[in-house]
Amino acid sequence: MIEAVSCGGVVFYKGKVLLLYKNQNGKYMGWVMPKGTVEKGETYQKTALREVKEETNVSAEIIKYIGKTQYSFRVNNDIINKTVHWYLMNAKSFNCRPQAEEYFVDVGFYKQHEAYYLLKFHDERQIMRKAFIEYNTIKKKYYGEVDFKKY
Repeated sequence: MIEAVSCGGVVFYKGKVLLLYKNQNGKYMGWVMPKGTVEKGETYQKTALREVKEETNVSAEIIKYIGKTQYSFRVNNDIINKTVHWYLMNAKSFNCRPQAEEYFVDVGFYKQHEAYYLLKFHDERQIMRKAFIEYNTIKKKYYGEVDFKKY
């Protein structure tokens, strides 16, 4: 059994969340949120910010840690137990571009109900819903109905 750790971002811009579409060699892989493996000597926060930038070309800032997801999968004869640490983030702009080297072919910001149905994995849908609640709570608490991005 192999333990693996990744970090990612639930990235917002003006109330919409960032998603990526993966299509490897013509095979549908699905819509996901940006995440990736922690590199040696890297903090979880730096990993999450780096992966968001690499996979989507979006510069973001971390607002807060929102939780982790865990799942297992098989690669050849090994079982991989993966933990993904997620951060609520605010994008600095709407501009984004998918990382072709990782087989991402589309990227964009989506409303909550759109993102919920697009996301391939149940655990990512659950962490995204939690992030929307946190995002809206923070927005209302500190900024009232003012646009979160302006601050």
